[in-house]
Amino acid sequence: MSALKSIIEANKAGQQAGIYSVCSAQPLVLRAALRHAARQRAPLLIEATANQVNQHGGYTGMTPADFIAFVKSLAQSEGVAEAQLLFGGDHLGPVAWKHLTAEQAMAEAEAMVRAYVEAGFCKIHLDASMACHQEQTPLADEVIAARAARLCRAAEAAKAPGQQLCYVIGTEVPAPGGVSSLEEGLQVTPVAAMKHTISAHKQAFAAEGLGAEVWQRVIALVVQPGVEFGNAGVHQYDDALTKEQSRFIREQPNLVFEAHSTDYQLPEHYAQLVAGHFAILKVGPQLTFALREGLFALDHIEALLVPAAKRSGLRALCEQKMLSEPKYWQSFYTDPALRDWQLGFSYSDRIRYYWPELSLTIDKLLANLANPIPEPLISQYLPLAYPAVVRGELPATAIELVLHHIGLVLNRYASACQPAAIEG
Repeated sequence: MSALKSIIEANKAGQQAGIYSVCSAQPLVLRAALRHAARQRAPLLIEATANQVNQHGGYTGMTPADFIAFVKSLAQSEGVAEAQLLFGGDHLGPVAWKHLTAEQAMAEAEAMVRAYVEAGFCKIHLDASMACHQEQTPLADEVIAARAARLCRAAEAAKAPGQQLCYVIGTEVPAPGGVSSLEEGLQVTPVAAMKHTISAHKQAFAAEGLGAEVWQRVIALVVQPGVEFGNAGVHQYDDALTKEQSRFIREQPNLVFEAHSTDYQLPEHYAQLVAGHFAILKVGPQLTFALREGLFALDHIEALLVPAAKRSGLRALCEQKMLSEPKYWQSFYTDPALRDWQLGFSYSDRIRYYWPELSLTIDKLLANLANPIPEPLISQYLPLAYPAVVRGELPATAIELVLHHIGLVLNRYASACQPAAIEG
């Protein structure tokens, strides 16, 4: 927690300092992130969402305590000290219970926040922006703020003696995880809207009996900096459009911006975001996109090196699974003429929801290619890894090649954030 505060203080002081947040529960993605943190001896922020992980298990089947135990077990195997790990809860609010009345959904959300805090999560995104059953959208800022304050009160009541918490307020447009098509002329959040969000939350905290010392724990505001990705395109960041935003947040004590949906930006844009006080950069789909790139490349290699009867057939099985269970992609890939390529390759990366059921198939693919892969095949199918393999810096085995490929994405974020090494 002190590491996160130090990074924010450095960013507020004008230093090129930030932190990226890994928003994924995929084991290979987490291993790649942990390995990267071990090499850099840097703090690693890992976040779970309300839909992914909650008191009922979420779509991963994990409670908050399960998730932390799972990550810590991976960290131990990768040689990462627990002191390097920071855990955050993303979009914690009634999102998973929108079908219920507001009061019922908020009761569930409060129970979830308590479970996150009791499990050891230290960074809590209070997001009650979603409308519940029979409510009109969008909700007024005052309603959102009042509900966020209720969630904050639940967190404060659940924290253990000495446990340090920090909070993030606000939400972004678009919804997390990308959109099916890009908006024309994507708008950055106006400063007036930021002022209103902060003011509404301050008043709501006070009305909920949360004192000034609790407000001091609010470290970041989520806004739209003009970044977004759809199935086939990306709105790249333009720092000329956020000058006013950056000037505004510079004047707010203890506050920085948190940028969501930063996936697929050009490397230079991450540095510009951090310089503009977007000190917390969220990444998720691009990491599982890189995982998919690596696995599909290995599927090609497997077809050349492994007898047909022994192959995993990962890519074909993945397509079969997606077509037989379309619930995770059908609202994103709506044009049948484009579906053949979108299922496997879209930036929206809806394929990531199918990896848990294909974990044994992934294991078989990696086991089939456990011996060193011939260099020419690496040059053909994973060319970004080829120089490191030839230099002897990277073993030419499937698992190492996949983790390396995911690590290339993390390198871009780390270079922009320049995380400080942890002593000891």
